[in-house]
Amino acid sequence: MEKTLTDVIPEFALIDDEKLKKGSLATFVEALQLGGWQPEDMAEIPFTLLIEPCPQSLLAHTRGVVRVSLAVAKALMAAYPDEAAFRYDEDALIAMALLHDVGKLLEYERTANGKYVKSEWGKRQRHPDSGAELAEKHGLPQKVVDGIRYHSHEGDGKRDTVEAIIVNHADFINFEPLKLKYG
Repeated sequence: MEKTLTDVIPEFALIDDEKLKKGSLATFVEALQLGGWQPEDMAEIPFTLLIEPCPQSLLAHTRGVVRVSLAVAKALMAAYPDEAAFRYDEDALIAMALLHDVGKLLEYERTANGKYVKSEWGKRQRHPDSGAELAEKHGLPQKVVDGIRYHSHEGDGKRDTVEAIIVNHADFINFEPLKLKYG
């Protein structure tokens, strides 16, 4: 499953730290397995249930958040090259962006008629917490775990790294225009 996952999401190769890459892949693979999904299914799973029908997949959204996160981080460093507040750990940023919605693989399910709905798991626990718990289980650094846990509204006032702030905003940049047009 790992090989298929890296084919579907080639951005895993952008993580240089092998331990972080391995833990990130293991987190994603376990989420897929627990949710009963295959990596290819992500091209069909909606990234949100708040827009129906959702015009973008979880796969497109995940890859988009990685790209926007990297672009924002690089733009901030270019704009403020001497400002320490904008220095970031690129591997941690990529891991957070890749895993920010991994819990949706547990939060969603597909019904017999092909509709995507909140699963029983999802009714008990939102994706930021389930994703963070899986990341912690697989030994990811605390700042990555916290970035996953606090990427959504639950993290307002709790984000304490530049990487977590960037991923939070990249997530909403990838959501709000679609909500405006289709929601």
